[in-house]
Amino acid sequence: MSVIETVEQLEAIYGATNDASTVKVADHVTPLYRVFIEKAPFAALATIGPEGIDCSPRGDLPGFVRIHDPKTLMLPDRRGNNRVDSLRNILRDPRMSLMFLVPGSGNAVRANGRAHLSIDPGLLASFKVEGKAPRSVMVMNVDEIYFQCARAIVRSDLWNPDKRIDPKTLPTPGEILAEMSQNKVGGEEYDRGWAARAAATMW
Repeated sequence: MSVIETVEQLEAIYGATNDASTVKVADHVTPLYRVFIEKAPFAALATIGPEGIDCSPRGDLPGFVRIHDPKTLMLPDRRGNNRVDSLRNILRDPRMSLMFLVPGSGNAVRANGRAHLSIDPGLLASFKVEGKAPRSVMVMNVDEIYFQCARAIVRSDLWNPDKRIDPKTLPTPGEILAEMSQNKVGGEEYDRGWAARAAATMW
């Protein structure tokens, strides 16, 4: 097997970066990038820690990532499974990335920077939804932000409703849990109770 081992080999294969790939990069949230972030209901959060890299989905009402100022983004930590992998990583290595998606748009916006976790009562209260505040807020200092071209989303046909996969053809969380735990956790009962659990713990 032939393996690329040096940056020089890589660049010989891929060639020079074009202007459109570099001029789009900013060190702060520009007015046009602000529009995209404020309309995004979903972002992928990437962090790194001693155990390795983690990528976690984050979804909420559009604009859930607050633009505090052009250099600062704020991400509330809503209720989840309490693994807190991302939060644990931030405490040990502040580097993080966000990739924002807007349904219907072929482009993604990526932001890289460093973060800390805040539990300031006033800040937490400002993120309340249905009277419920997050338990912490990730405060990100933006080092760079740029859009990703549409090729990946166009190739995947991600937003085409005719290409949606029937959920019934996929393993359910209950089935996966049952398999992984030798039927000690999960199963049909777990799946049946999901809707009620979600309604009670969404925020």
